[in-house]
Order: sequence, then structure tokens, then C-alpha cells
Amino acid sequence: MNQRPSHQDEEDDDVYNIIPIHNLLADHPSLRFPEVRASAAALRSVGDLRRPPFAPWQPSYDLLDWLALFFGFQSSNVNNQREHLVLHLSNAQMRLSPPPDNIDTLDPAVLRRFRRRLLRNYSNWCSFLNVKSNIWLSDAHSRHSDSDHRRELLYVSLYLLVWGESANLRFVPECISYIFHNMAMEMNKILEDYIDENTGRPFLPSISGENAFLNRIVKPIYDTIKAEVENSKNGTAPHSAWRNYDDINEYFWSKRCFEKLKWPIDVGSNFFVTGHKGKKVGKTGFVEQRSFWNLFRSFDKLWIMLILFLQAAIIVAWEGREFPWQALEDKAVQVRCLSVFFTWTALRFLQSLLDAGMQYSLVSRETKSLGVRMVLKSVVAAGWIVVFAVFYARIWRQRNNDRQWSNAADRAVVNFLEVVVVFLAPELIALALFVIPWIRNFLENTNWKIFYLLSWWFQTKTFVGRGLREGLWDNIKYTVFWLLVLATKFAFSYFMQIKPMIAPTKALLNIENIDYEWHQIFGRSNRFAVGLLWLPVVLIYIMDIQIWYSIYSSFVGAAIGLFDHLGEIRNMQQLRLRFQFFASAIQFNLMPEEQLLNARGTIKSKFKDAIHRLKLRYGLGRPFKKLESNQVEAYKFAWIWNEIIKIFREEDIVCDREVELLELPQNEQKDPKSNWEIRVIQWPCLLLCNELLLALSQAKELVDAPDRWLWYKISKTEYRRCAVIEAYDSLKHFLLAIVKYDSEERSIIRNFFHEIDQWVELEKFTKNYNMTALHRIHEKLVHLLNLVLKPNKDVDKVVNALQALYEAAIRDFLKEQRNNEQLKEDGLAPHRNVTAEGLLFQNAVELPSASKETFYRRVRRLHTILTSRDSMQKIPENLEARRRIAFFSNSLFMNMPHAPQVEKMMAFSVLTPYYSEEVLYSKEQLRTENEDGISTLYYLQTIYADEWRNFLERMHREGMASERELWTTRLRDLRSWASYRGQTLTRTVRGMMYYYRALEMLAFLDSASEMDMREGSQQLGSMRPTDDADGLSSERSPSSRTLSRADSSVSVFFKGHERGTALMKFTYVVACQIYGSQKAKKDPHADEILYLMKNNEALRVAYVDEVSSGRDEIEYYSVLVKYDQKLEREVEIYRVKLPGPVKLGEGKPENQNHAVIFTRGDAVQTIDMNQDNYFEEALKMRNLLEEFKRSYGIRKPTILGVREHIFTGSVSSLAWFMSAQETSFVTLGQRVLANPLKVRMHYGHPDVFDRFWFLTRGGLSKASRVINISEDIFAGFNCTLRGGNVTHHEYIQVGKGRDVGLNQISMFEAKVASGNGEQILSRDVYRLGHRLDFFRMLSFFYTTVGFFFNTMVILLTVYAFLWGRLYLALSGVESSAMADNANNNRALAAILNQQFVIQLGLFTALPMIVENSLEHGFLNAVWDFITMQLQLASVFYTFSMGTRGHYFGRTILHGGAKYRATGRGFVVQHKSFSENYRLYARSHFVKAIELGLILTVYAAYSPVATGTFVYIALTITSWFLVVSWILGPFIFNPLGFDWLKTVYDFDEFMNWIWFRGGVFAKSEQSWEKWWYEEQDHLRTTGLWGKVLEIILDLRFFLFQYGIVYQLGITAGSKSILVYLLSWIYVVVALGLYTIIAYARDKYSAKEHIYYRLVQFLVIILVTVVIVALLEFTQFKFLDIFTSLLAFIPTGWGLLSIAQVLRSFLQKTMFWETVVSVARLYDIMFGVIVMVPLALLSWLPGFQNMQTRILFNQAFSRGLHISQIVAGKKPKADV
Repeated sequence: MNQRPSHQDEEDDDVYNIIPIHNLLADHPSLRFPEVRASAAALRSVGDLRRPPFAPWQPSYDLLDWLALFFGFQSSNVNNQREHLVLHLSNAQMRLSPPPDNIDTLDPAVLRRFRRRLLRNYSNWCSFLNVKSNIWLSDAHSRHSDSDHRRELLYVSLYLLVWGESANLRFVPECISYIFHNMAMEMNKILEDYIDENTGRPFLPSISGENAFLNRIVKPIYDTIKAEVENSKNGTAPHSAWRNYDDINEYFWSKRCFEKLKWPIDVGSNFFVTGHKGKKVGKTGFVEQRSFWNLFRSFDKLWIMLILFLQAAIIVAWEGREFPWQALEDKAVQVRCLSVFFTWTALRFLQSLLDAGMQYSLVSRETKSLGVRMVLKSVVAAGWIVVFAVFYARIWRQRNNDRQWSNAADRAVVNFLEVVVVFLAPELIALALFVIPWIRNFLENTNWKIFYLLSWWFQTKTFVGRGLREGLWDNIKYTVFWLLVLATKFAFSYFMQIKPMIAPTKALLNIENIDYEWHQIFGRSNRFAVGLLWLPVVLIYIMDIQIWYSIYSSFVGAAIGLFDHLGEIRNMQQLRLRFQFFASAIQFNLMPEEQLLNARGTIKSKFKDAIHRLKLRYGLGRPFKKLESNQVEAYKFAWIWNEIIKIFREEDIVCDREVELLELPQNEQKDPKSNWEIRVIQWPCLLLCNELLLALSQAKELVDAPDRWLWYKISKTEYRRCAVIEAYDSLKHFLLAIVKYDSEERSIIRNFFHEIDQWVELEKFTKNYNMTALHRIHEKLVHLLNLVLKPNKDVDKVVNALQALYEAAIRDFLKEQRNNEQLKEDGLAPHRNVTAEGLLFQNAVELPSASKETFYRRVRRLHTILTSRDSMQKIPENLEARRRIAFFSNSLFMNMPHAPQVEKMMAFSVLTPYYSEEVLYSKEQLRTENEDGISTLYYLQTIYADEWRNFLERMHREGMASERELWTTRLRDLRSWASYRGQTLTRTVRGMMYYYRALEMLAFLDSASEMDMREGSQQLGSMRPTDDADGLSSERSPSSRTLSRADSSVSVFFKGHERGTALMKFTYVVACQIYGSQKAKKDPHADEILYLMKNNEALRVAYVDEVSSGRDEIEYYSVLVKYDQKLEREVEIYRVKLPGPVKLGEGKPENQNHAVIFTRGDAVQTIDMNQDNYFEEALKMRNLLEEFKRSYGIRKPTILGVREHIFTGSVSSLAWFMSAQETSFVTLGQRVLANPLKVRMHYGHPDVFDRFWFLTRGGLSKASRVINISEDIFAGFNCTLRGGNVTHHEYIQVGKGRDVGLNQISMFEAKVASGNGEQILSRDVYRLGHRLDFFRMLSFFYTTVGFFFNTMVILLTVYAFLWGRLYLALSGVESSAMADNANNNRALAAILNQQFVIQLGLFTALPMIVENSLEHGFLNAVWDFITMQLQLASVFYTFSMGTRGHYFGRTILHGGAKYRATGRGFVVQHKSFSENYRLYARSHFVKAIELGLILTVYAAYSPVATGTFVYIALTITSWFLVVSWILGPFIFNPLGFDWLKTVYDFDEFMNWIWFRGGVFAKSEQSWEKWWYEEQDHLRTTGLWGKVLEIILDLRFFLFQYGIVYQLGITAGSKSILVYLLSWIYVVVALGLYTIIAYARDKYSAKEHIYYRLVQFLVIILVTVVIVALLEFTQFKFLDIFTSLLAFIPTGWGLLSIAQVLRSFLQKTMFWETVVSVARLYDIMFGVIVMVPLALLSWLPGFQNMQTRILFNQAFSRGLHISQIVAGKKPKADV
């Protein structure tokens, strides 16, 4: 069964993934490592094991084949895990220090460590369930025998084989533990030679045969999961109706899995029953119920704190004293404060009721104790209420009897307090354990029965979430942080919110006989009005911790950033100052030092490191002096630096000239003319500019100074000293190089320089030479260099220049004039007669040929040093290049672990899920113009103008004759250039493959001697001009022959082993889920992916292959392919059969999960499709991986967070806002979360996971349908709950793209907000809320779900405030209160202050400003902030706040979260009005119109609003909100205010509204389709969702109730009849509308005259009625318009309710009317939104302003966006 299928070719037999393990003699660089051979040999040691009876045993078989034959694993799985194991073990053995004694055998310690790490989760599970582990090994301390060694290998192999074939079960880790547990038992029986009782033969496993494991074990469980997913009706069924991955997994957290499931798995068990039939296993562990109560359930401690403080604060403030402690002197107040314990018990009672109400379906026959506990909890809580009531009543009875606080009354108080102590006992114990966290961890992690009994009452017994306490020091840090936040908040709340409200409240309650303006239903009390006054205050009280958190975290984050040395090098100037230490920093951080075996990690070595870092950072002890003496170090530095600059050039962010200014030149030995020996470090030209001229002027000033003084002055600046020496040495070499070898002139030059050298040594230089002549020599020399550098060289002119130079040197420079004879004697004049043989230098000049690139490079460098005057602050010109150099150089002065050698580093892989996004832009995509005549290419050329110039320069250098070639022979280059600037897969792959290049180069530098590097630098030099691969092939040794053109030029002289090392340490797997079907369809994407594989050796592609096997059945396979360089085609490496289709849950995690079996190494970095990486950052990866060995707190990290740089910020101002917000979140936000708060989860994608930790604990993300829609963050939740640790590191960064258009950003925000709405329901959040200690729970809440909840509360505050004001105005309470006193306005002021603070959105801006000032300087940050405000950033933030609040609230109420694919394109085209309307009508426009209506009515009817200033002060922020929500989408829409577009858009909108469309119409075409789609969430919601929705819709009837009484026709009547009669109007209006609609349908086509007649009659009727009313009642003409304000909201309310009741109404005749009325409303809303837009479009000048706002940054870089947008594109363009 283990042979390969015969139909594959022979050559395919040689296919392997990374190492050809099947053929250890192959010529492959990785096989030279003895560790690889040792691991492979260990696997081959089958020895005397009993052979499987099922198939003939081949001598080449190893332990994995042995397992496969016994248990029926697939051969592809076996091959995959074999390589996995060998790679891992050999990597682990390479890292051993000291190395093992016998290098050719596998070290037992390596294997033991790996077995413990891999099976730790299994062992924990066994001890949790109190089951004996089935890993039978002799005591660890005794010597390991060989059989134990082999047995350990077998356990590890068995686990990996089970894991590798479990497909979707990898999301169910404890199920895998269960399977492994039973299979390990069977393996033990085989190893121990058990005899089967039934047959009397040696024991055989219960499953065997081909694919037995897949079919008999994985498939049944997989089918159950699949059936459950089908029950979820595509995610629309309530979560409580079906079991998701977590429920399946938690079934294995109790012993019942052994009793019910048995082994071999009993398919008849109730575990496999799905659907509604029979005794199925329901939800396990947790029931996700959709309700807002989840916020209270999960974070009850937080709410208890808030509610109790509010109650106590009101009691104290009611006394009206200045300070709370004055009020508390009163005994009565103290006793009243004790009533908070009632509230507390009541809240506990509520919690127990909620638990019972939501979790009742967990209780079954198998879990009775849960039910008992639920009932008991409610009973006990109710009991406490009674107890408190009795004791509290006794206090007051005693007090009232004694008429004072007698002793008896005091005793009653003491009794009450005794009861309180009993009530609080559990909290006090918890507090004690909080102070000593390790005891708590011990109690929770120890699986003793007694501890279970003790904690049974407080928590359900779960496998996760135990022992989450941090160490003492971390505890102290985050406790102090939160105590500060809470102290500030409560002080602010008491003095600024609660206290000012007391006086107005009392006043309102005391007002007698209010003159109500309507029929008052609630008696005569004003309590309702008081409630409305308090509501906004209470809402703000609830959410303002978020603001305080934001403020404190910004400053704490900035402080931590300062201590981490972030932002010390911000720009090129600061780099210049530090560049000298930069070389040593690279040496210190990036190069492994030769260390003694046990020196690392000791206190002494740590102290030394710290001292060394200080020296580097502040340049103490001048570390760069060491470089000059140490050639190898200097070479290594030059090598790394030049490679970075070269890659900048490849990426076209610097031009050729800048490369020369930035690089460090190196010597070349082959060609004597270019081999210039220079005594100092040759710093980049950039640093030496102007230095030489300054030295010359110094020499001129200090004419008479002695040598030593002058040299001391010059040497003060290191760069000046180097410039002088380098210029002198270079000049000598240059003059010798252009003069013939055997000519007399040559010896004259040598003698002249020799003489100078002698005088310098004797320190008599200034005595013998004339300093003033230096300037003349300088001029002549520059003239000579100019001649030599000209493209067409004139030798005669060169000769003349040389003669002039000679004259100056001999005549002017020497102080003592010598005559000819003396000169001849000194060898400074020719011996021959000058005139006869021609002049001096006449025939002696010989210029090197133009192909000697190095020589001319050197001359150019000399020329630059001699002439440059500017300070070159602007080099490199490109901002991105500057940012990257600055970040890289700054990061090297930050604290990071030392780099190990590449061979000793941890191996890692990168995993990218990819579906069908862009891989490489095609020719069509680049050329196609949008409606404004802008092609993508033109757009890119304009935005990245300098990079386009550099690209053309590079193409010309590579031999491109004209730009037309770009569309023919060089099309691939052009497409790549564009794709590297978009968010494409090509960009991501290029970025990730830098890891490979970096590792290859570092591996070379690790082992290179000085000789290697010298040769290297020469070849680099000689290769420079052509830069094509053909010129090198002769020099390449066959072993290092790589076919990639992108390969670095360094690889030419790698010795071959570098490639092997790099391959063993790094793989890149892209999970292209549908690559198979793309190939079948001949999709161009497939060719591009193939091309990527061809050019990147370490790239692998995993995809799901669907093969139809007759009878309509489809088989699914996980396939891994690579490009074989020898066979020159794509080859398939592994093909693992799956139990069925992959996608059962959310798509992305399923895609990651199917490919994760092909990753390798100890760590895996999850990278998304829209990311990028940089070569210089890739150099630091091996340092980062060392972090896994450091402890952070009491745990080692399991996820290393990495910082991101958002690279899409330059596209438009929107993209800039987004990236500013995102940047502060991924840097400052994450920094604070990781330290001090210790609750960083996993948000972004560049995080690095501890691979083996996660693969045994459920993978890199969770995948249950809908509930895990934000899949990534669940990896963080899971990690924290299972006792992992997440850190954050800022010395390395990865690029990330963000959405750039408003519609994309809104979809993204909607996705995130809906995802958060789903998280609230999830078990992970519930468990974290309960298992984390109080302060970490706060950090967790306010940085995940709490942030979105508070955003929603802000919006609710606005609503509550405005509806409250409206009620007060319409009911007449306001006018009565106004008449009464001025207190009311103080209450107003209290509410208002807060409204301002909130809506300025300051708390979103503060972290941005702080982070910005940390990294770019304070003034920059302030300037950026002002610019943002001018570009209307606050409109954008207000708008996106609306998006978040809307989707978050809707998801919790009704569900309906879905994955929204956001485009990743460039946004320069105009979005039509109807598209914006569809996106924002319900989330923004309707709400804004509602608020606008309230504000209008309030302005009309409120006595307060008559004062203009008061009205403005009250409502300005609300009006700002309304305007932002209505105009936001148009302000940020290119050409949003273009008059012609607006007219056209309106036509299109009306067409869309009236288009009937067929069955297949999309929502983009037909209004009706869209309208139905907008109500989708109401169809899936539960009963409570519908009830709540109807209650919310009732608010629209208030308008009618209030306004009807204000109409003239009522004649001041306050009777309820007025209101009831007003409904006649609604009925009549509907009736008339129905008549007209009926007439239109019946007559309008054929008998048109009847239709007109009906219309005529209706108009006559209406007119008659209005005239009659005017005549016979007190009806005013204005009433018509006023009544519109009353009845339009009523209609909308009725419509909303009708939508909720759609399932009933759809069957009746009313539904048609509902739809047509709804259409009218949408037309009305459309027109309301259109009016301000049309007005702004019609006014001149707004369009230019809007373009300026939208594209400002591009403007400042000379962008012709106006041209782009207006489409006046230069036709000369390609």
C-alpha cells in the first residue's frame, strides 16, 4: 500500500519538497549537514520491531512506514511528516550548544525535548481528565536505552501523522488528543507484544488497511461537523441550534467521551446524531445566545463596579455639600450608602437568572450537576436579598423608634456589617489570591479533586482558562495603571457629571402645576422628565472610562517607546551623526559573535551587553576605530550595507547616482588600475560631502600653524579626517592609473608623493609646502577629473591639464623654489630634454577603457568628494527610502537579542492565504482608462513620479532603446513595477522572499573569511556594468547555480552551502485555495503564480484539488506543488486526501488550516495578501526568533507581535487618515497592551507564532461559521486562555496595505464591527471576562469589544439627548421650568460639556498625535494634526464612528454578520450617487435625517431655542454629526461636487428606484431587490430581536403626538381625542394613495382618460376639504406644512414595523402598498440628501476645494491630480 501509484514517471520519483530524504546520496547542499543524516538514520532504525502482516516489508522502510502499514495512514502524509520530522530534529540538533559528542547520531536530549513540547497539551489533557497517559517511557533520569529512544520517536511520529491527516479536525485539538490516546495504546500493545484475547494471535490495531485512518476515524467526525454546519443554514440559524467546532471539541473535555464514543469509534453513539431527531448531544460547554445581556454576563464585575459607584455617588451628592467626605460625616448618609449591597445582590440574582436563561440547553442527562448549580445560584442570590432586607429594615426601625442614632441602632448597623463580611468572603479570598498570583495558578492548574469541589460553585470546570495569572511585577504594573485611570474617572464623574445634576433634578421634582401642552398620560409627576434629563449623563458615565483609558495609554505608550529608544533617528541628518557607530551596531546586532559555550545568558554577559549598547548609542569609546584595524568587520559591514542599497535600487526607490553616493566602495585586486589601497574607511560620499572643502579652508586660515595643530583641527570631525586621507590616497592612485606603466612621468609622480609622505611622517609638512597653493591645485585637479569623466575623452586636453597641474605643484606648492638641476636630482623632473622628445606627459597618458566601470566609479567618487558643496540633506530623494533607512538604523540601537549563526537559528516559515486577488497587473489593467480617462499606469506614474524615473533609468541601463519596448519586450518589467506599488500577491511574495536572500547572505557572512570577501567584492565590482545573468554563468560553481534573475549578485561566490542552510531554515507556503481550478480554467492568475514559483526557489503553493471519481462523487486533496529547476516544470510533491470539502467554517482560517501541514520550522509567520516586507528588516528575523527563548513575565512568548508600517498612506487624504489611525493602533496601542497591560491578543498578520505550541492547540485561528468572523483575534483569545503569552516587538516591521476609498473603508469597518458584535456572544470572551483578574479584564474589555460598545454608546447619547430635549419642549415642561429658575441651564451645561469632548473625537486623535510626536517630532505631529483637520478628518472619523456603531448594534440585536470582501485597488474613480445611497442609506442617511428633523422641530417649539446663541450652543455638535453623516460620502468621493456628474447621478438614481427588474435583477439594478436585501437581518433574528426592533420604532410616533397639539385646528384642546382624530388623516392619506395606485394599474395603459379623471377628482376633493377647514375651523394655512412634520415620521414608523412583521404581512394584500410607500420614502430621502449636494455642486469653486482636500498630499508632491481627475491626460503618453 505504500508504493507510489505506478502511473507516475520515473523522474517524478525524485521529487522532494526541501530535502531529498529518500536519497541521502543526492547532490543537494542541505545533505552535507551531518545532523540531517543523523535524523534520517534515527528514523530508519526499525530494528527488531514486529513487522506489519499486511504488506511485504521493504528494506528501505522506516518507522513512519511501519506506523502507516499498521494504522493505514496515507503515503503522502507519511512522506510529508517524514520530511517535517527530519527537518525539525536536524534543526534542533544544529542548535545544540555545546554540540553533541557524536555528531552522526541523534542526541536523545533533542528528541526528549521535542516529545515533551509536542505532547504537552496531550499530557495536560490526560491529567485534567484524570486518565493515565499512554506514553510509556522509563524514568527520564535513567539512561535512555535505544528502544526507549525509538519508542519516543514512534510517539512523536504517530502524533504528527494523526495531525497531518486530520483535516478539519485540526480545529478540535482535544479530539486529536483523544484519537492519539487510543492509537498510542494500540501501539503500546504492539510494542509490548500483547496477545489478542479473541484470536490468540499477536495484537493488531482495530483499524488498518489503505486510508483506514481517514475513512474510519476522521471521516465520521468530519461528517458530523459537516452535518452540523448544514444545520446552521449558511450561518443564519441561531448559534444555539447547532454545534460548532468548539462544541465538538469541548465534548472531549469530560470523561463521557470515553464512555460514549469508545474505541474503535462507535458510530452509533449519540455524539454522531445531528438534526432534530432523537437523543443528540446538544451544545457543550457554552451556548451562544444573541443578546445585549452578554455584555453584562461576560463582564459582570465591571458593571457591578459602575452601578454601585453611581448609586453611592448619587446618595452622597444628594446632600448638596461641597465635598463628598463632608456629606459622609452624617451617619444617615453612611447607612443609606449601605443600600449598595442590595443592588449588588440584585445584580448577582440577575446574573444567575441570565445564566439559567441562556445556558439551560447545556443541561442534559449527562450533565445534571450544571442544572443543580444554576438553580442553587438563583436561590442563594434571592436568599441574600431577603437577608439584607431584614437586617437593613432593623437598622431604620431601631433608628426611627429611638429618634436618634442610639447604641441599639449602632448595634443593628454592626450586625448588618457582619452579614456583609460573610457576603464578601469569596471576594476577599479572591483579593488575597490576586496579591499572590502564583498560589492561584497552582490551585487552578493542579488537577486535585479537592480543588474542583472548592471551585465548583464559582466556575464551570473547563480545560482552558486555568492559571492565567501573571507574575507579581506585571501585576503591580497594570494594577497601578488601572488604579490611576479609575481614580481619575470617578473623581471626574462625581464632580463634573453627578453633582451638577442634583440641583436641577430637585428643582424639576418640586415644580408644581406644570402647564402641559398635550394630554398628559402619566399623572402629574415629572419623574419621566427627570429620567430623560439623567439619561445622557448616565450613558456618558458608562462610556467615559474609554476616554480616560485612551489618554493614559497614550502617555504610557509614549513613555515605553522612549525607553525602547524609538524615534531617536528620524531623518538622514540624525543618521549622519550616528553613521560612524552604525557599522559597529550592525556588527553587534546582526553578526553572531564568537562566544564561549556557557558565556551567554549569565548576569555578567548581560551587564556587558548593556554597557556595549550604551557605548554604541552615544558613541562612547569611538567603536569605529576598531573597524579600520579589523578588515573582516569592515568588509562585513560594507557587504550588508551595499546589499541593502542595491536592493533599494532594484526596487527603484533610489537612482544610480544616489547608489553611488550611498554605497561603501570596496577594493578590487585583479585589475591593478582599480585596486586602490586606501588607509581609512571609505564612508558613503553622502557623509563626506563638503568636508574636503572645509578642510582646505581650514588649511588656508591656519597658514603658519604647525602640522600637529592643523591635523588636530581637521581630525576633530571623523568624516573630515577620512575625506582628507581618502582624497590624498585616491589622487595618488588616480594619477598613477592614467600614466603608462614604464614611463618616466610615472616615477616623477611616485617621487613627488613619496616626498610628501616623508615630510608628513616628520611632521614638517606645513614648513615645506605652501598651504595657500592648495586652492589652485584643487581647481586644476577638478578640471582634470572633469576631462577624464567626459563620455568622449580628448587625450590632448588631459595632457594639458596634467601639465598645468605639474606646474602648480612644482612652482607654487613647494615653499623653497628649486632649479631644474635640483628637481632632476630629486627625481621630480624628466632627465630627457623636454623639447626634443615632446612635452612632459605627451605620450605617457593612457586612459582606461570605458568598460572599466570600477575605475570610473572611483574617479566619480573622488570628483564628488573634491567638489560637492551642498550638505546632501535631500539624499535619497525618495521619502520611502529615507524612512526605511532611518527606521533600520534606529532599530539597530534598540535592544534586541543577539543573532545566532544562521545554522543555529530557529527555522521558520511564512504562510499566506490567497483566494483570487490580483497576482500581477495585466497589460489591459494598466492601460484601461476609467470614465475620466485615467489609466492605472498613468495614476501610478504621477503618484510615484521619482520611482518611475528611476525605473526608466534602470531599463535604459539594461539596454532598453526606447520607451515603446516597455509594451513589448520589457512588458514583464513594467507589469512588475506597477504590481509592486499595488496590493498584489507579487509584492507580498517578493517581500517574503527577502527572508531567503537575507539568510543566504548571512550564512555566507557567518563563515566567510577575509579572502572570500575580498574576492567577493572584486567580482561584485566587475559584474556591475552588465548586471545580466549570462556574464556570470562561467564563474558560477554548479552547486550554486540558481536560475533566478532576481537572485542577488552576492550569490555568485557563495560556496554552495549557503543555499542549503537557507532552505533548511525558511519556507514560504502560499495557500492558493483554488489554484487547481484556476489551472483547469486556464486562468491567467495560475500562470502568474507558476511564474512566481519559478523565480523563487523557496516558494511552495498549497491548494485544494477536486477530482471527480465517477458516480458524481468528488474527492478532495490537499496538494503541495513547487517548480523543479532541473525538470523546468511544476511538480507535485504531496497529495493528501481530505475527508470532504475544506470550507465548513469561515473561508480564510480553513484555507490556512489545510496548508499548515506543509509549513516547517519552529515558528510560522502569518502574512496576509496585502503585506510587504523589506530586505533590511529580513536581516533581523533571526534576532526576533531568539525572543522565543526569553521569558516575559512568568511565561515564554507563544506569539511575537511585530509592528506594521501602513504603506498606502500616500494615495489620498482618506488613505492617510486611515493609515494614521491604523499606525497608532498597531504601534502605540499594541505596545501598551503587551506591556504593562499584558492583554495583547493577535490582531494583525505579521505576528510570529510558536508553531508546535499552536498546532497541538487548535491551529492559527478559529473557524466556526459566523461566530468567528474576525478569525485572527480568536487565535489571540485561544492563546491567552490556554496559558500562552503574547509580546510586542518594535525593532522589526512589516509593510501592510489598507483600504483607500471611503466605500472600502466603510466595508472594512462594518466587517470589524460585525465581527466584534459576534465576539460578544462567543465563549472565548465570556471565559476571558471571568478568568482574567479584574484589571486585566478591564484592559481586555476596553481594547476589544468595549471599544465598539462605547462607540455605540456615544451615538446613543446623542439620540438620548435630542429625544429628551424634544420631549421637554413638546410637553411644555421646558417652558414651565424656564419660568421657574435658572437651574435647568446648569444641568444643560453639564450634559453639553461632555457632548463636546466626545464628538471632537479627541480620544481617537490623541494616540495618533502622541505616537506621531514620538516618532517624527512634536512640531511635525502638531502640523500633521492641523493639516488633517483642514482636510476634514473629523468628518471622516465622525462618519466611521456611525458605521461602527450601526453594524455593531445591529449584529448583537439581529446577527447577519458576513465576511465583506474589500477591494484592494486604487480609488480614483467617482462613485455614483445611487451606489453611495445603497451603502449608507440605512446606516447614516436615515439616522441623520431623523436627527435633523428633531433639531428642526426643537428649534420651532422650544422656548429655550428662541435665544439663537443658546440653540447653537446646545445643538452645534449634533448638527455637525448630521452634516457629516449626510455629506461624508460625497466629500470623500472624487468629483463629488461636479455639477454635470451630479445631474447625471440623479437621473441614474431615479432610474434605479423605478426599475422593476425581473427575478434575476441585482440590488445594483433594482431598488426593490436592494430593499429586500436591507431587511435580511430581520428575517434571521429571534423573537426578542423583533420585539426590541418594534419598541425602538415606536419613537417615531412621538412627533405626531407632540405636534398635533400645537396645530391651530386643535384650538388649544388637550383632550386625548385630538390625537386619536389625527389618525384619520393617516388613514385618508393611505386611502387616497391606494385609490390612485389602483387606478394607475388598471387604467393608465389602455383607458388613460379614466386615470386622469380619478386624479382630477382626488385633487378637487382635497382642495374642497382644505377650503372647508379654513372656513369653519381654526385651521391655519401653515398647519399643512407643520402636519407634514408630524405625519411623515409616523409613516416611517409604520413602515419599519411592517418590515419586522413581514412574514405575516407578505401573505396579505397590504404588502403591495407597503412596498410602494417604502419606495416613496426612499425617493424622499434621496432628494433630501441630494439637495445640499446639488447646491454645493452648483456653487462655483467647491469642486476645486474638494479635490484639494481629497488629494492634498499628492498635491504637495507636485501631482497633477486635477489633470488626472479632469482627464486632460497628455496624449503623448504611451
